[in-house]
Amino acid sequence: MTLASEVASVPRRISRRGASLRDAGPPVALAVIFLMFAVLSPRFRSIENVQNIVDAAAVLAVVTCGITFVLVMGSIDLSAAGVMGASALTVSLLVANNRNDNDLGLLGIGVAVLLGCAFGCLSGLALVLLKVPSFMATLGVSAVGLGVATLLFAGVQPNISDPMLKGWAIERLLGLSYLTWIAAACVLAGWLVQRYTRLGRYAFAIGGAEEVLALSGVRVKPYKVAVFAVAGAFYGLAGVMVTSQLGAGLVQAGSGYDFSAITAAVVGGTLLTGGRGGVLHSAVGVLLVVVLTNGLVQIGVSPYWQGGVEGLIVVAAVAAAVIPQRRRNQVVK
Repeated sequence: MTLASEVASVPRRISRRGASLRDAGPPVALAVIFLMFAVLSPRFRSIENVQNIVDAAAVLAVVTCGITFVLVMGSIDLSAAGVMGASALTVSLLVANNRNDNDLGLLGIGVAVLLGCAFGCLSGLALVLLKVPSFMATLGVSAVGLGVATLLFAGVQPNISDPMLKGWAIERLLGLSYLTWIAAACVLAGWLVQRYTRLGRYAFAIGGAEEVLALSGVRVKPYKVAVFAVAGAFYGLAGVMVTSQLGAGLVQAGSGYDFSAITAAVVGGTLLTGGRGGVLHSAVGVLLVVVLTNGLVQIGVSPYWQGGVEGLIVVAAVAAAVIPQRRRNQVVK
């Protein structure tokens, strides 16, 4: 076994040993919170509300899949809002709409996802070539995306009439919207990439021991760019999904999703410092955040308090996660 493969396999061995109370914490918390709200509110435990919870988690789950790839690498990504806005406007102008005669269908959706991937590449290149810290690079890319979305908006809201894209949010399979099944497919695909591909293994290795991986002969920079590109593609798809929900392309289609996705990932057990967690962990975090939000609404808590509760949860989760972490050598994240 080469040194590179040995380093890349470390997260997997840690994951096997990590069947511990720490890893079981988020699922247990999810079950406890769900049962608590089920007792407090009969309406919360209804089948219709459970379906609403799962459907409401769809877009956030896709965004969180993308941001998880970046987080396990030890970087941070704040570009989701801008990328989603640009992709939302792009797809709304490429499928059947009230602004032009375009009717590209699936091709238009593919272009919007590829645009998100291109923005992700831009973030990664700014990180590895210009040595701009990831949170600043992605914040800048988000601003670029919002600028592109504003130019495409041009003061007139593009409403979509494409039956396939509108059907994603309206039509249901086994009681759940198509958007939910798309999100489930994204979670599965993300897990497969992280578990069985070199890109996934090296993302964990970069977050856990970047210097050792580089010394073993692995060219780390292309993998960093690839991770950001994958994340951008997820954001692009999420922008398409929001457009399906709203029936129109909006510049602010991704507003608030970046913070919510980071919250969900961290609450689910993905470390901001990298090297631990993953898509399945983050998916549990998404459900936990959505269940908490829905439950607070059901028991009559003011929406103004909900953001504060979410913020307290992410601070507490980060604080609990970093206590056992040892001091690491610093690299540009």
